[in-house]
Amino acid sequence: MDIILLEKIANLGNLGDKVSVRPGYARNFLIPKGKAVTATAEKLAAFEQRRAELEKKAADELAAAQARADAIGKLTVTIAQKAGDEGRLYGSVGTKDIAEAAAAAGAKVEKHEVRLPQGALRNLGDYEITLHLHTDVNATLALKIVAA
Repeated sequence: MDIILLEKIANLGNLGDKVSVRPGYARNFLIPKGKAVTATAEKLAAFEQRRAELEKKAADELAAAQARADAIGKLTVTIAQKAGDEGRLYGSVGTKDIAEAAAAAGAKVEKHEVRLPQGALRNLGDYEITLHLHTDVNATLALKIVAA
């Protein structure tokens, strides 16, 4: 199924690209979320009329994400958890805990933006957490887990 992208999508294309995707991906995700429209002659013409508006919106979102990344880069978030004698936590620190702690510190961070490729954190210590704020913007958050 051919579609026209209304915003940049990782591993797929940029704003205005005409790409071919599986019909289910287009019908169930891209079109309902407003990320794409079907590629017809009428919609292609309508897109060309709205191109400047969409490019301005994309630039504004990128600038806002970059500003958030700069603010988050200056923060150091501390989470207190119960831990054993060897520094192993009773439980773990996951994406929800990190997002809530960052929000309490003054940075607006959503749970889905936190990236933990090795899974939940289970030991005391200092960590650098990657936050995926935008398709082009990643931020690094300094996280310290201390014993409670």
